Amino acid sequence: MLSDLLTEEKIRFSQDRLTWREAVTQVARPLLDAGDITPGYVQAMLESIEAGGTYIDLGHGIALAHARPESGAVRTAISMLRLREPAPLLDQPEHAVDLYFCFAAVDAEAHTSAMASLARILSDAPTRQALRDAPTAPDVAKLITQFEESQ
Repeated sequence: MLSDLLTEEKIRFSQDRLTWREAVTQVARPLLDAGDITPGYVQAMLESIEAGGTYIDLGHGIALAHARPESGAVRTAISMLRLREPAPLLDQPEHAVDLYFCFAAVDAEAHTSAMASLARILSDAPTRQALRDAPTAPDVAKLITQFEESQ
């Protein structure tokens, strides 16, 4: 379940105006600090986006930064960063993102299960808005747990 991976310590908020590079680096920080990914994984995400990676834009102002497992995924993990102001991917206004997720998966099974849970949450408009409105990491974690329990 997503609530097992996206724990309070992996949920961050930023009041600063960030570039997309800074946002990707910041959303990856909790995973890097926990040893879930290596610095190479962060670099691989940045390089992928720089090479035209607006594919990580899921719509609705949400992006899912990730890289291939062999780029430095140590454990399956996810983190979230909510921004006060959008940080457009590749500085393109049509890819304005204020809710960044970083996802690392070590195998296809873990990837499928966690992604399915995240997709259900993000496809629900009221829950998407609630993620943006939640003032603290415990509030986000509680929201995700309640959503999963209601499914």
